[in-house]
Amino acid sequence: MTYLFIADLHLSPEHPRLVRGFFDLLEHYKYQNTQLFILGDWFNAWIGDDYTAPWLDEIIEHLKQFSLQTGNQIYFQVGNRDFALGQTFLNQFNGKLLPEFYTFSIGEKKFRLEHGDALCTDDISYQRFKKIIRNPIVLGLLKSTPLGFRQKLANGFRKKSRESQQNKSYEIMDVNQQAVEKAVNNVDLLVHGHTHRPEIHDVNGKTRIVLGDWREKTSEAMILEVDENADWKFIKWTISDTNHFTHD
Repeated sequence: MTYLFIADLHLSPEHPRLVRGFFDLLEHYKYQNTQLFILGDWFNAWIGDDYTAPWLDEIIEHLKQFSLQTGNQIYFQVGNRDFALGQTFLNQFNGKLLPEFYTFSIGEKKFRLEHGDALCTDDISYQRFKKIIRNPIVLGLLKSTPLGFRQKLANGFRKKSRESQQNKSYEIMDVNQQAVEKAVNNVDLLVHGHTHRPEIHDVNGKTRIVLGDWREKTSEAMILEVDENADWKFIKWTISDTNHFTHD
């Protein structure tokens, strides 16, 4: 059994190379009895499970081949870019939607999974916005609006987010140490993404692993592979014409 953890792919039709890199990853792990965990920001934006497009149909087909034909399992946690993605979309390839915070065991090790944005408690404006936009009533109303309106809204959110990040310090957009210590309190390993700062951290004897974002310019991403004994490897996945692994 292989447990594979990835985050922050930001897939979109504007970046087909990242999409191909994802397809290659699925092909590499297809016959390894894999449980794939995608910890948010799988897509650069998600305007609803009723959205359809040829590029997305191709992704769904690859996911079907990865899961339905081999018995591999796909799990997904929402991120700040694709929080509107739901079980309806995942049902097409037998995927499962996980709660925002998910704890489970591999071997004798207890893991906590999350996207990572909840750890950035110093970013008060973002946390306030998140609380509003993810309110079930607000989210339900948004999903009932026309797709075109949702697309314009998503574009506006991304533009505002970019502008906001330019005016925020590095420290504010990173995790809060107290929030991290609280998150690892009852687990052995905390795995998350969101910050785009891949690294392995020691937190009072516990391990925090920050997954990397998929970068088209540098053609690489840091992903986590864990075996059934909870032995793990932090792996550099290189996005190229012929993908390969290099181990840190």
